[in-house]
Parts: sequence; structure tokens; C-alpha cells
Amino acid sequence: MATLKDIKEIHSKNDIKILIVDDREDNLFSIETLLENDNYTIVKANSGRAALKILLKQHDFSLILMDVQMPDLNGFDTATIIYERDKLKHIPIIFITAHNQGEESIFKGYRMGGVDYIYKPIHSELLRAKVGVFVELYRKNQQLIIHEKKLLATNKSLQKEIEERKISEEKVKLLNKQLIDNNERLLAINEELDRFAYVASHDLQEPLRKIMVFSDKILVKQNNPSDVEKYLKKIESSSHRMQSLINDLLQFSRKTVHSNDFINTHLNELVNEALLELEIEIEKNNVHILINDLPVLCVIPSLIRQLFYNLINNAIKFRKKDTQLSINISSEKIKNLRNLSYYRISVSDNGIGFDPAYEDDIFVIFKRLHSYHEYQGSGVGLSICKKIVEKHNGFITAVGKPGEGATFIIELPEEQPAA
Repeated sequence: MATLKDIKEIHSKNDIKILIVDDREDNLFSIETLLENDNYTIVKANSGRAALKILLKQHDFSLILMDVQMPDLNGFDTATIIYERDKLKHIPIIFITAHNQGEESIFKGYRMGGVDYIYKPIHSELLRAKVGVFVELYRKNQQLIIHEKKLLATNKSLQKEIEERKISEEKVKLLNKQLIDNNERLLAINEELDRFAYVASHDLQEPLRKIMVFSDKILVKQNNPSDVEKYLKKIESSSHRMQSLINDLLQFSRKTVHSNDFINTHLNELVNEALLELEIEIEKNNVHILINDLPVLCVIPSLIRQLFYNLINNAIKFRKKDTQLSINISSEKIKNLRNLSYYRISVSDNGIGFDPAYEDDIFVIFKRLHSYHEYQGSGVGLSICKKIVEKHNGFITAVGKPGEGATFIIELPEEQPAA
């Protein structure tokens, strides 16, 4: 249970500070106005050097919004200097630019440590949505750090007790077990933080990308009213999806699952929602998807939607460059060794496949079978899939051969065990 001191510490760290860096006063005022209703503490700097002077004394910023094109010291150079200091490396930077940068320039910004881009003229809702995501991530990180400190303090206390007391062998064994348990909890918290950061920065990119694409379409002249209305509905849908994802992230990070989280849901609906989020990638890569009739199961809809999203996105990422990608999703009812009813759901593709020797490794967090330069990704997506399936008292395995595609097999119980 959190102490009064912990609660005060969390409360004080909820005072979100944002540093805005731009050489034009009207831009500083405009961004401050857009964010003023969110109760953030705004600090402004009219140059890269002014920002560095502020950061010499203040390290508690949750986010930096930085203009790329500034005289004397541009945004990329300023970011490089900022991240040379250990106390500032935790602060995410969103670059603001007046035009769409080329790929090399965009990659340069990411290499400097930037987490995202916003293009001028600034879309107010997009700005607030992006800032809100990183603010929520900052708050979650602060809470996890406090829990981590508490566990470290507990470990230290236990170690001191072992050193100072001459106690029975049984007591020593108990204390050692407590130390091991606390270390396992620390590792679990760190892994949870890694997963949370991955989902926040990766899964939220898809609705953000759709908002940007359809916002650009609206800004194009000679749009007829029906097209504008269609684009606005897609932007609204993606915004709702972002809000839902933020709520899902908080639910996903919980260690416990409650019976009222589970809802009887047609899995075809969840697959279609995942496909809707990936529609741009599917169209761009000309992906053919065949979905057979899937069952109605008692599941946590948001997590199973994310499961299908990750598996389909994984197939698109590891497709063959010279062959049309085909994805087949099917299911069958089976009985396990204890004669309990399960549904076996298969997601198959004709992509590059993998060596069967690595069937277990692909579900290990940060384990990558391919070079980052060949296929981008952090090696977290499939470990998240495994955790989602385990939360549903199920199992996930993978089979594949190099050059012959891969199949991910998910087995979910027909009925969830009583809480």
C-alpha cells in the first residue's frame, strides 16, 4: 500500500511541465494557447541556446516541443546537446517542422532521440492527442519508478536484517526467498515498463498516421463535401481509437484480470477492427486476407483486438518482397488432454518464415531473429501476444520454415474458468 509520502510524491510529479522551443513568438504563443486548457505548466524558450540555459537548472520536464528550423542552433543540434546529459536523456522530444521532411531528415531526428514529428500548420487536436499520450506515459513511468524504489528499499532492509541477526536456518531461507521474490517483481516491473513503452510508441502510431493522412487530404483544395465528411469521420474514428488504446494500455499493465473484463464477443468483429486500423498498410502492400468464420468467445475485446493487430502487422512486416502476401485466419474446435473444449485459431501467411529451431525464441521479449536493418521492430510485439493469450488462460505457438511462411496457433478455452 502506498504511504502518504508516496502519494505526495506521485501528486507532485503529476505537475506536468512542457518546454516549448521556437524562435518565433507567435508560434510560442499559439502552441501555449492550444495546450492551456490541459493545465500543463508551460515554459518557453525562443532559441536552442535559451532552451539549454533553462535545462541547466530544470530537469523535470515531461516533454519538449522543439522547432527544427531555428537560426544559429537548429532543433536537431539542440537535441544532440540535450541528450549528452544523463539527467535529460529521459525527456522525450517532439520535433515541429514547417514542411514534410525527407526520409533521411526524419531518420536523423529519430537518431537524435526525437520520438515524433508535428507539421505546421499545427492541427490542434493532433497536437493535444500526441502531447496527451506522452504525458500519460510520463505519469505511468513515475508510478513504476516509485514502486521500483520501494522494492529496492525493501530488498536493502532485508539484506541488512540478514547481516545483523543470527537467526535460524529456516528464517534465513525465508528471507532469501523474499529477496528472490522481490527481485522477480522488480524484473516484472521493468519488463512491464518496456511493454508499456512499446505499445504506447508503436500501436498508437497507426491511428496517429491515419489522422495525419486524412488531415492532409482535407487540406487539399477542390475536395467535394462528401469526401471531406468521409475524411472527418475517419479522423474521428481514429481519435476514438487512440482514446480507447490509452485506456487499454492502463488495463493491459494491470497484473490481475477480473471476471467482468471478459465479454462474449464474435472474434470476426475484432479481426475486422484490427484490419481497419491497418487499412493503409494493407492497401499499400496489396495484402490478400482470407478470414473464415471464427467463434464467439468470452474474451477481453481490447486485448484480443491487439493480438490480431500484432499478428497481422507481423505478417506484413516479414512478407516476401517479390510475392503478394496472403494471410489466412481460421479456427477449429478441439479437446485437450483433460477433455476440455478449446478453439484453435490459426493465423497463416506465405512470408519469409523462420527456422523451426527458433520456435520458442520468437516469443521472448526483445529477441530478434533478423537484423534491424533488414526488418524494423523492437522484438516486443510477439511477447505481448504471448502475455495476452496467457491472460485468457490459453496457449500460443508458432511453426514455420524459411521461405515457406509461418503459422501462429492460438488455443483459447471455450469457457473461461470461474474467477
